[in-house]
Amino acid sequence: MVGAGIAVPMLFPDVAVAAEEHALPGAAMSLWWALPFAGLLLSIATGPLLFHHVWEHHYGKIAALWAALVVVPLALAFGIPQAAEAVLHALLTEYMSFIILLFALFTISGGILVAGNIHGTPLVNAGLLLVGALLASVIGTTGASMILIRPIIRANDNRPFNAHVVVFFIFLVSNIGGSLTPLGDPPLFVGFLRGVDFFWTTANLWRETLFVGGLVLAVFLAIDIILHRREAGAPKIKDPTPDSKVRIRGLPNIPLLAGVIGAILLSATWKPDVAFSIQGVALELQNLVRDAVILALAFVSLAVSRKEYRAANGFNWGPIAEVAKLFAGIFICIVPVIAILRAGHEGALAPLVALVTSAQGTPNDLAYFWLTGALSSFLDNAPTYLVFFELAGGDPHHLMTEFASTLAAISAGAVFMGANTYIGNAPNFMVYAIARQRGVKMPGFFGYMLWSGLVLIPAFLIAGFLFFG
Repeated sequence: MVGAGIAVPMLFPDVAVAAEEHALPGAAMSLWWALPFAGLLLSIATGPLLFHHVWEHHYGKIAALWAALVVVPLALAFGIPQAAEAVLHALLTEYMSFIILLFALFTISGGILVAGNIHGTPLVNAGLLLVGALLASVIGTTGASMILIRPIIRANDNRPFNAHVVVFFIFLVSNIGGSLTPLGDPPLFVGFLRGVDFFWTTANLWRETLFVGGLVLAVFLAIDIILHRREAGAPKIKDPTPDSKVRIRGLPNIPLLAGVIGAILLSATWKPDVAFSIQGVALELQNLVRDAVILALAFVSLAVSRKEYRAANGFNWGPIAEVAKLFAGIFICIVPVIAILRAGHEGALAPLVALVTSAQGTPNDLAYFWLTGALSSFLDNAPTYLVFFELAGGDPHHLMTEFASTLAAISAGAVFMGANTYIGNAPNFMVYAIARQRGVKMPGFFGYMLWSGLVLIPAFLIAGFLFFG
C-alpha cells in the first residue's frame, strides 16, 4: 500500500482538484499516464515477433493487463465513480459503436463471395486496388477491405512475392480510399455527427485524395512490375486457385450493407432528444437504435448467407475477435492520453499542441495535418480527429468556411496517416490477420512501418507542402 501511496501522487500530482472536476483533469495529469498505452503498443509490435506462441494464445489477457494498469490507478487517483465514468464513457459511447459497426461489416461482407479467380498481374492488381479505393468511400474502408482482400490474395497466391500487394491494399483500400465521405472512415463520420456537411469532404478533399492515392498507386505499379519480372526467372509455383470466371455470390448481403449505411445516416438526422444514463454516461436513443439495427442486420446476414460461400471466403471469427480484444484495451488505455490532449496548452503535451498555432495566433494547417496524422498512426484516428476538431474551435460552420483548409488538414491527416501502422485504423489489423491466416508472409509491425516510411511519408511530405504549406 505504501507503493500505491507514492505512485498516485507521482502519476497525478493534484488529486484534490481532480475530485472536484466532472471529467478527468488532463491539465494536471503527467505523462506517466501514457505508459500503459505505450506498453500495449509495444506488446502489439513485439509480441508476434518475440514470443509468438504466447501472444497467439494470450493476447487478450495481455491487453486486459495493460487496461487494468489504467483502470486501477484511475480508481486510486480519482475514486471509483469518476474512474468508472471515464472508462465507461470510452467503452459505451465509442468502443461499443465502433466494434458493432466493424462486426457487422465483417459479418455481412464475409457473406459476399467474389467467386472465381483472375491472374494477379501488375495491371490487374492496380485495377483491383483502384476499385477497392473507390468502393471504400461508399461502403466504408472495413466493408471494402473485407470484400476484396480474399480475392486479391487468391489472385496472387501463386506468386513468390505477394506481401507487398497486401501492404498497398492496406494503404489504399483500408485507408486513403475512405477519405471522400463520412461513410468511408470513422473520423469523417465523427465530423459528420458534429455538423460537417455530408458532401463537404467530397468537395474539399478530392484533390488531396486523388494526388496521394494516385501517387501511391503509381509506386505500387512500379514495384509490382519489377517483382513480376523478377518472378519470371524463378521456379513456377503451382497455382492453388487456378483462374476461372469471376462471379459475385451472396447477393442478399448487398441490401444489408445498404441497410448499415441507412442506419448510420438515420442516426445523424433523427434527433429525438431522448437519452439513457448508465453510471453518468448518457446514451442517446438514436445511437442505441442505430447500433441495434446494425447488429440485427449482421445476424440477418448470418441467417441468409449460404455456409459454403463463407467457407469459400475462409470466413472465421479469428480476425474480428483479435480486433475486438486488442481495441478494447486500446480504447481504455487512450482514456488518459486523450484527457491530456484535451487539456491543450495546459496539459503535459502542451509543446505538441503549441505546434498547431502560428506566431500570429492563426491555425498552422501543415502542423494540424502532421500532428493529427502522427497521433492517428498510433491512437485510434476517430477520437484523435475529435480532439483536433475541438482544438481548432469545434464550430462546424466556421471550420467548413473560413477555416476550411484547417478542417481539410485535420481530416486528411486522420484518414491518410491511419495507414502508417497496423493499429492506425481497424481494417489494417483485420486485413493483416486475414492475410497471415491465408499464408501470406506479412511484414511485422516495424517491417510494415518501414514500408509506410518509404512509400507513404514521402507522399505525405509532398501533399503537405502542396495543399497545406
